[in-house]
Amino acid sequence: MAVEANERKATRISRKLDENISLLEEMMSIKENFDVILREMTIGNVRTALLFIDGLTNDQTVTLILQELVDVKRGELSLNALDKLIGRHLPYTEVEKADSLEDAVSKVLMGTQALFINGEDSAVIIDARTYPSRQPEEPDLEKVVRGSRDGFVETLVFNTALIRRRIRDPRLRMEALQAGDRSKTDVVICYIKDVANPQLVENVRRNVGRINIDGLPMAEKAVEELISPGSYWNLFPKVRYTERPDVAAVHLLEGHVLVLVDTSPSVMITPATYWHHLQHAEEYRQSPSTGVYIRWVRFAGIAISLFLLPLWLLVVMNPGLIPPDLRFIGPDKPGKVPLVLQFIAAELSVDMVRLATIHTPNALAAGISIIAALLLGQISVQVGLFSAEVVLYVAVAMIGIFLTPSYELGWSNRIIRLFLILMVAAFGLPGFIAGSLLFTGYLAFTRSFGVPYLWPLIPFNWAALKNVLVRTPVPVSNVRPAVLKPLDRVSQGIPDPALKRGK
Repeated sequence: MAVEANERKATRISRKLDENISLLEEMMSIKENFDVILREMTIGNVRTALLFIDGLTNDQTVTLILQELVDVKRGELSLNALDKLIGRHLPYTEVEKADSLEDAVSKVLMGTQALFINGEDSAVIIDARTYPSRQPEEPDLEKVVRGSRDGFVETLVFNTALIRRRIRDPRLRMEALQAGDRSKTDVVICYIKDVANPQLVENVRRNVGRINIDGLPMAEKAVEELISPGSYWNLFPKVRYTERPDVAAVHLLEGHVLVLVDTSPSVMITPATYWHHLQHAEEYRQSPSTGVYIRWVRFAGIAISLFLLPLWLLVVMNPGLIPPDLRFIGPDKPGKVPLVLQFIAAELSVDMVRLATIHTPNALAAGISIIAALLLGQISVQVGLFSAEVVLYVAVAMIGIFLTPSYELGWSNRIIRLFLILMVAAFGLPGFIAGSLLFTGYLAFTRSFGVPYLWPLIPFNWAALKNVLVRTPVPVSNVRPAVLKPLDRVSQGIPDPALKRGK
């Protein structure tokens, strides 16, 4: 049906205003929709009709425009009314023409206003729209101690402005597309023309153009699933999300391509490796030495969150693996419930509390935390449901999950941890080794828009791996990842600051 709609011949705008009004009433169901308004009026002795959506129109701007049109003298629009209105009497920056009713209606549904003039076969499109929006504020998931406090919002034009404020380069491109046969959701592909690989840009553009679905009510998440190559059921996120304009700007300068979706404050960064999901702006808001320490603390915490519980269960099930100095590890009394069931029950309980906190009003969230601490901690240990060490290690592993900057990767790591626990419980040491190898192989064969997920570890690239392991100083860090194949600015006669420094 989408193909039929696209192939349907466009209806030309008639020179007779009454015919246009009749067709618009049928197409827009003006009498049934209270927020679709058709305002008929006379300008300079010429009949006109203004079509717009109430709630998406900037009333003050439209009122000022109409005040200007009211002053048009009688007879002035007798010839070439459309050109005279646009050239002389519409003191507004964003004005264009529409030749078909479908085009005019589509733009009106986006929030613009369409002015139909008797005797003219085109309509004037006035982009005086406004969307319900909030002010840019620091995102909750990417807070920093130092740095900017602005963040992306649900209004697309605000987000593009936040990026352009940081990259004032005429080569910065913002390509507008639409996706969704019914929703007509605005999608913007953002990149720097002489930096980003054209093949990567074309790949993203082609995948967005292939979206064939009624609507995108889930905005960026639906777009990600529809444009990311590979299996939908892959555990690991193929793109990185950010709500910080400074993070988005850094990735643009590296050669990445951003995808912005209207109604979403989250911007997609493509491609993204496993290591991209472990980076955080706080590392670059401190000195390089402190940034290295912060990065390694985060790496250690994430590794602990993945392997601490499976390793502890392994050594408890096989006491011979414990060195003499670490014989204190393991519960004195295993308890009535098997340890593997304790781990699974504790993991599920923590997840339930976490989801309950998300769904609980802020005024009651503290109460949920207190109840969880009493029930899952103290009381569960006292009644023998959980061992004290199980509660301790699950809490430590959860801290490692909260250390993960990427919310999506945090959930992926949790599922992998449960998988390793089950492998250890079923097969012991061989199960742990096999599970770890399967996990590593799974990552190694995963790709994000053609980029290996574990690059630069697999395939190995020591020069790039150093930048992953060590937070380099800002004057030295303007090195674009080779795996993105960014364009060579010097070959185009454009000086590159990174190359001037011998990089």
